[in-house]
Amino acid sequence: MTVSANSFLATKISFINAVADVCEATGADVSVIAEAIGLDDRIGPKFLRAGIGFGGGCLPKDIRAFMARAGELGVTEALGFLREVDNVNNRRRDHLVNMTRHALGGSFTSKRLAVLGAAFKPDSDDTRQSPALYIASKISGRGANVVVTDPAANHRVQAERPNLAVADDAYEAAKSADVVLLLTEWQEFKDLDPVRLREVVGTPHMIDGRNALDPARWRAAGWMYQSMGRP
Repeated sequence: MTVSANSFLATKISFINAVADVCEATGADVSVIAEAIGLDDRIGPKFLRAGIGFGGGCLPKDIRAFMARAGELGVTEALGFLREVDNVNNRRRDHLVNMTRHALGGSFTSKRLAVLGAAFKPDSDDTRQSPALYIASKISGRGANVVVTDPAANHRVQAERPNLAVADDAYEAAKSADVVLLLTEWQEFKDLDPVRLREVVGTPHMIDGRNALDPARWRAAGWMYQSMGRP
């Protein structure tokens, strides 16, 4: 039962992320669509926020286990759609990497990036299959100077990804940054003062990988603000 429930949840998350791709192609706002979908009491509003996808020790493992079990039972086709659920989820991470590269003019070399978040979800230090760490490591591997901060998972970053620098808080991480990436929606990141943060960055450019911030507030403070599936 748990495997099937987690597979359904993963499907819901990947669905809204696929809708976000369509919204980016058309100029629509995925948050408006998600709100409308969530009003349908057959569906509900939970887990309909577009972003960089899911991680952790359960959802990725369970959708693959469910597919494997279907194969053992000779009904592979019944759950074949879960393969695309997994693919959609993985593509979201690379999509944000590409968004960031474009924001930097096409190259990560010698750029400084602040990554806000390392755990796969807020209020946890769990970094298993974390989208945030995947993105931070991939960008670092392409020549950028990446500084990560997470309220609970800094010690895991230091142990698991020694190539990444770690800062005590968002303001320290963002010093002289060319781009700031919000990748785990901790409340303290949502509560950041955009005016104060702008004073320490090199370029006030925020890419919100969790659609967790108020675009109007950040733009009013002088930031270039980008998010997932929103104009």
